[in-house]
Amino acid sequence: MIIVCQKCSSRLQVDDTKATGRPFTINCPKCNTTVDCRTSTPAVEQSALTVGESPATKSPRFEQPTPAPLFELNENGPAGPAGESATEKLVEVLSNLLSQPQASGRHARATRPSWDLRKTLVCLLEENRESVARSLAEDGYQVFLAQDTRHAIDRMRENELQVVILDPRFDSAEQGAVFITREVNILRPAQRRRLFLVLLSPSLRTMDGHTAFLNNANAIINTDEIKELPRLLDQRLRAYNELYKEFNHVLGETAL
Repeated sequence: MIIVCQKCSSRLQVDDTKATGRPFTINCPKCNTTVDCRTSTPAVEQSALTVGESPATKSPRFEQPTPAPLFELNENGPAGPAGESATEKLVEVLSNLLSQPQASGRHARATRPSWDLRKTLVCLLEENRESVARSLAEDGYQVFLAQDTRHAIDRMRENELQVVILDPRFDSAEQGAVFITREVNILRPAQRRRLFLVLLSPSLRTMDGHTAFLNNANAIINTDEIKELPRLLDQRLRAYNELYKEFNHVLGETAL
C-alpha cells in the first residue's frame, strides 16, 4: 500500500496487513509528520490504491500491450544511426561479440560486454524527454522512451531493464510516478538489485544519498544538471558495480 504524506509529498510504502479498513497513523520518515490514514483522507485519496483504471492495477488480459518504443538516433528513419542497415548492425554486434575475451567458470559473466547495451527506460516530462534520450543513446545506452504511464509499465513488464530514469512529475494526470515506483517496489530483492532507479527532480539535491534511500531510488539528479546526466549516471553506476563486485562474481552475474 502506498500513502502520500500531505506535508512533503513523500510516498510511503505501508504493509498491506495494516490496511484493514480501520483508521491508523504512521510517521513520515522524511519530515516526521504524523499521517492519519483513513478511507477518506487526502493521503489515501492520492495513493495508488484509489487511482483505479491504471496500468498497475487493471488486468491486461484483453488488451494488447503498448510498451515504450525504442529511441533511435537516426534522423531519417527507423533503420538505425546514420542510415545503418539492420544487416550491418547485426554484423557489427556479432563482430564485437566474437572479439570479446572468453571466460570460463562461474565468473564468466562478471564483466559486462561492450555490445550488451544497458536497457534504459526514460520517463520524463516532454520538455526533457528527447534531449535526455539522445544524450544517453549517444553515450551507449539502449533507450526506451515512455510517453505515458501505460507505455512505461508495459515496457517494464516486457523487458528486463537495467536503468529507469523517472521524473516525479511524469504523467501526473495518471500518477505515473506512483505506479512506476510501485512496479519497482514489488520486485523481488534479486530483481531489484539488478535495476538502477534514478530520480530526475527539480527540487532534490544531486547525489543526495539519504533522500535517494528514503525514496527507494539508487540516485538523484537535479534537473539543473540534466546536461551532465550521462556523466553522473556513469559515475554512480561504476560506484554501484564496485559495491556489488564480489557479490556479482560469486553469482556469476554481469555488472549493471
